Amino acid sequence: MDYIKKTYTDKAIEVQISSFAGKGGVTEYHVLLTITDRTLPFSGQLQNIQRAYVAVIQEVLPDDATAVFRRYFLSDAANQADLVMVWECENSYCPLSIVEQAPLNGSKIAMWTWFQTGITVETTKNGMSKAKHNRYTQYWTGGSCNRASNSEYQTRLLLNDYVLQLTEQGCKLANDCIRTWFFVQNVDVNYAGVVKARKEVFITQDLTEKTHYISSTGIEGRHADPNVFVQMDTYAVKGLQTGQIQFLYAPTHLNPTYEYGVTFERGTAVTYGDRKQIFISGTASIDNQGEIMYPGDILKQTERMLENIDTLLQEAGGGLQDIMQAIVYLRDPADYVVVKQYIDCLLYTSDAADERTCSRMSSGLADRNGMHSCHTGGCTSICILIIIYYTNDKRYGKHEERKIQGNKQDE
Repeated sequence: MDYIKKTYTDKAIEVQISSFAGKGGVTEYHVLLTITDRTLPFSGQLQNIQRAYVAVIQEVLPDDATAVFRRYFLSDAANQADLVMVWECENSYCPLSIVEQAPLNGSKIAMWTWFQTGITVETTKNGMSKAKHNRYTQYWTGGSCNRASNSEYQTRLLLNDYVLQLTEQGCKLANDCIRTWFFVQNVDVNYAGVVKARKEVFITQDLTEKTHYISSTGIEGRHADPNVFVQMDTYAVKGLQTGQIQFLYAPTHLNPTYEYGVTFERGTAVTYGDRKQIFISGTASIDNQGEIMYPGDILKQTERMLENIDTLLQEAGGGLQDIMQAIVYLRDPADYVVVKQYIDCLLYTSDAADERTCSRMSSGLADRNGMHSCHTGGCTSICILIIIYYTNDKRYGKHEERKIQGNKQDE
């Protein structure tokens, strides 16, 4: 796995690129673009994001790299989403998620895109994006929503429609869906409806505490339309055999989610011939009784959260050093500086580092993350979502940083 951080000074953009090249012919890239000049108006920040995105495609990624999923994080979706869509409609289609989750660095926009090489991509008749390589077919949906009267009804419609979409492709929710994301407006109020509807639909699909659930995230996130209480993104893979999928539990640190009334897996590992992908659900500072640990102490909560994640990853044979992409959410934006310093400390830990402020855990979290403000729910102050890749030989690759002035043609 290789990691590059590039700064386009002329565009006031920092780009973080994590890549993984297995032996099977598919290289995957996770590209995160963030704003460094936060004084620009939204139109200027969006334009710079767009220009830097084009530059990355032209200068860094191979010609056959195809975007398979993209998510925008906005500070004010109601007034910004339409401008984003103007640009998106002029470019090749990619499953798209636009969510109001303000970047914690004070900017108005950030963008994460997942690229893959060596694949063929098409859109199905029912609106899913389909990417095929060898015997595996990946299916993405982004920004699915409806305007039913409450969060319960919206979630039920979303999941039932998704079940039908999968069925039309010869897939099943229980067998083929690897990951879901639920973004919930006013999560402290509306999450209960999501939980109720998801549980009821899952029962009809043989997803129970005696079988398994799906790795997922349910977190604060607004749609541009105030009547949308829930929006959903999904990822499924057709062609996997039962033995290729492993659900992660970390029982020494975490309890099964059904014990406190919700229905998702802590993590899912998928083994292919040349790589293993691990999708970690939203993970916070809790113990194996489901109790919040260290309320009021953001650094202790951050440390426990990372310990929980590391334990899940170790169960799948990986660790923090394998993280390819991560998103950190904070309930209180005022915690941003101290949490960022803590994570940076993990990245740059040395023998001379102060062990009182730098954890002795591996430094894999690196800068491969975006940090966003949202209500995480309950009294938990921090939450993280992770995707990791690794090969059995554990050769991790390169890390480099670059500053680029940009080309005249990009002006």
